Amino acid sequence: MSDQMLDHLQEETEEQVLHEGVHNFSSEREYVRPSNPTTLERLEWFKDQKLALMMHWGPYSQIGVVESWALSDEDQDWSREGIDWETDGEAFKRQYFDLNKTFNPIRFQPEEWAELAEENGFKYLIFTTKHHDGFCMWDTKTTEYRITGEQTPFHTHKYADVCRHVFDAFRAKGLAIAAYFSKADWHTPYYWAPDMERSLTNTRRGPTYDPQQHPELWNKFVNFTHEQITELLTEYGRIDVLWLDAGWVRPLRSGQDIRLGEVVEKAREHQPWLLSADRTVGGPYENYVTPEQTIPSEAMNIPWESNITMGTSFSFRYEDNYKPTRQIVRILLEVVAKGGNLALNVAPQPDGRLPAGAIKRMKELGAWLQVNGEAIYGTRICAPYFTGSQAFTQKGDAVYCSCLYPSADSEVSETIFIPFNDSLESVELIGMEGKLSWTREADGITVQLPAAAISENAPIAHVFRLLRK
Repeated sequence: MSDQMLDHLQEETEEQVLHEGVHNFSSEREYVRPSNPTTLERLEWFKDQKLALMMHWGPYSQIGVVESWALSDEDQDWSREGIDWETDGEAFKRQYFDLNKTFNPIRFQPEEWAELAEENGFKYLIFTTKHHDGFCMWDTKTTEYRITGEQTPFHTHKYADVCRHVFDAFRAKGLAIAAYFSKADWHTPYYWAPDMERSLTNTRRGPTYDPQQHPELWNKFVNFTHEQITELLTEYGRIDVLWLDAGWVRPLRSGQDIRLGEVVEKAREHQPWLLSADRTVGGPYENYVTPEQTIPSEAMNIPWESNITMGTSFSFRYEDNYKPTRQIVRILLEVVAKGGNLALNVAPQPDGRLPAGAIKRMKELGAWLQVNGEAIYGTRICAPYFTGSQAFTQKGDAVYCSCLYPSADSEVSETIFIPFNDSLESVELIGMEGKLSWTREADGITVQLPAAAISENAPIAHVFRLLRK
């Protein structure tokens, strides 16, 4: 490929990184398989987990708007839709950056969050230590713009070091920890610093200066970033994943080289199990791929994780509309059948509690997983993967077929056709005792449902266990 064609491809990739705050994702052909045996082993562990609880939380939760993005003039058309009290963009940015002065989540419940997650089938946590706005949810030494800073009223609370208490609570329940960290930082003057002076005029996603023209300033930002990441990876216990956002911070084209490899490899000297998810960038530190608010159209044979909101937004929204449990299960089944994990985002309230509607959905999802989880956890892909109405997975000698019903009003037939042709020993319905009657067809099998499984209200899914000979 010529240099000109390579440049054009890279420009296309840069343009596709973001659309209205939603990241594109690296393709299977772009994936670089790690050579480190420990990393490969941990990726197999990762593929077993299937379900993560993702949490975006920070001072922005107080006003119920999208996290960080409204600060960028480049993104004002879509991100400032909910800002109906302030028409002046510069005044709004000052108000946003001052939200730390009123953030006081005195009903913060790390142990309750962790217990709810563990009881309802979540296997790891992805928690925002810092979003693009630069506010740090841990006791960093790099900036006063943090949850333990004196300007933040919560700094005197016993749970003031939020990340420490969240990480400790979830680890105590056996869940793994992924530290979400934005490589961009729109608060530090090392990143947004036009003319070397603090200003909020004409802000954009990237730095307000050219790193090549001002290498001394860029190096300050790199050192600042390394110090923050190092704090999280050395002072906050076991971290299983460094989950890196802001894919536009990359060496190619943008010239934003934060020398990521240096800090990751140094961290792996102490935490050799660490996975790195350098979103949309590709290369050796995007150990798994992260589709956002979408599911790939086809199964992928690489490690991946779809980040999908339970409601309409990653950040807390007042009176948000949460997806029905039936839809959440369908999303989980499609993701897993195509070889991925689901990171289900639930945003805490500004007072530190989880919304009642979100808790209800988590418990309903947990009840479904309590019965049918063996078709989810520890499985791998199995053709025909996902047909729209059926999801296939496999584990050992068992193949699982989850037959989905669109609504409770759907008709439940006495027989179900399953397009699977392997030689089978038996067919069972998960949640019921005994083997089912079935007959071989030219292109699959027809299974007879037991009378006890047929009702007026259709379940979310009938999940069959097909045991190979």
